[in-house]
Amino acid sequence: MTDTESPDDATLRAELSLFGLSDAEVDTYLALLPHGEATTRTVAEDAGVTQQAVYNIADRLERRGLVQVREYASPKTVRAVPPREAIASLSERLESLAPSLEDRFEAAAPREPEIQIVKSRETARKRLHRAISGAEHEIFVAVPEPVFPDIEADLRAAVDRDLLVFVLLGEADTNDDAGANKRRFAGVADAVRVWDAGLPFVYAVDDTSAMIGDPDFLSGTHDDKQAVAVSQHHLTGTVHGMYLSAYWPASAEAYVTDPDPLPKSFDWFRQAVLHTFLHQQRGTALWADITTVSGEEIAGPVSRVNQAFVEPATNEYTLETSITLETADDEVSFGGAGAFIEEYETARVSLREDP
Repeated sequence: MTDTESPDDATLRAELSLFGLSDAEVDTYLALLPHGEATTRTVAEDAGVTQQAVYNIADRLERRGLVQVREYASPKTVRAVPPREAIASLSERLESLAPSLEDRFEAAAPREPEIQIVKSRETARKRLHRAISGAEHEIFVAVPEPVFPDIEADLRAAVDRDLLVFVLLGEADTNDDAGANKRRFAGVADAVRVWDAGLPFVYAVDDTSAMIGDPDFLSGTHDDKQAVAVSQHHLTGTVHGMYLSAYWPASAEAYVTDPDPLPKSFDWFRQAVLHTFLHQQRGTALWADITTVSGEEIAGPVSRVNQAFVEPATNEYTLETSITLETADDEVSFGGAGAFIEEYETARVSLREDP
C-alpha cells in the first residue's frame, strides 16, 4: 500500500490479484474504470505505464472479460465491461472448470516441506549433486574452492546440456591469470568469480529450489553447522537474488565463456541476456525476435542490455536484467519471469546477427 492509498484501495488491489492480474494490469484496469471508456493514451497517463504497454495489457484484460478493445476506433479506445457483468462472467467460467478439475484430481502424498533444516554434511552433498544433475535451465552455486573438484563433472555435464551455470568460489586464490583460469573453467560454467575469504555455501536451481548453509558446512569438521533447503519459488528467488546482488559483484571475475554461436534461441531469459551482452561486447550488431508470455511476437535490433552477470555491469538498479529493442514506434524493454519494470515479460528470445 502506498502512502496515498487507502486500506480499501489496498484490499481491492489484493482481491483483483486473486484473478491472476499483475500489478500493471490492476493499475491499468483501475485507471480505466473512472472513465468507462478512454483512449489508450489517457489510460497510459493515468496508470503510469507506456502506451505500448496498455495495448498489451488491454488484450490480456479483454481475454479475461474485463474490458473491450475498440480496435477500429480512431483513436483506439478501451471500454470497461460493467464490473458486475464482468465478475459474473468470471465466476461462471471458474464454475465451469470444476467438473473437469474434479475428474483430474487425485489425492496425492504430501509434498516435501518448503523449508527443511539439513544437519548432515553428507545429505547436503547429495542434495547438491542431485540439484545440479536435475537442473533444466540454470544453476547458481557458491562453494569453498576445495569442494569444487567434487562437483566439477556435474557442472560440466550441465554446460553440455546447454544450461546457464554461474559459479562463485570462496576461500579461493584470486588468480588474475586469464589463460590459467580459462583452462581450468572452460566448459564448466558460463561465469566464475572468486572470493579469497569464506562465504555461505549456496545453490539455487531453476528458480525452484535452493540451499544455503554455513561457510564450512560442506568442507569443515564442525558438527554444529547446518544448512537450510527451500523448495518454494519466492524463497529460492530470495536466496538467488541475495547472492547476485551482494556476494557476486563484490567478488573477482575469474572466467567468462565465449558467446554462443548465432543464430540461437533461448527459452531461459537470463541465458539470453548473458549471451546477447557477450555478443554486443564483441561489437556484433544483433537482431532479436522475442515472444512474450502473452504470445505476442516483437522483433527489432537490440539497442541495450542491462545486466550484472559479467563485467562491465550495465544495470541501473540492483538485479536489473533486461533487453531493449528498437521498433518502428519506439524502444521496447523486455524482462524475465515476473517482470514489472519492463514493458513485456519474455517467454523466448531468438537471436541473430542484424543483417
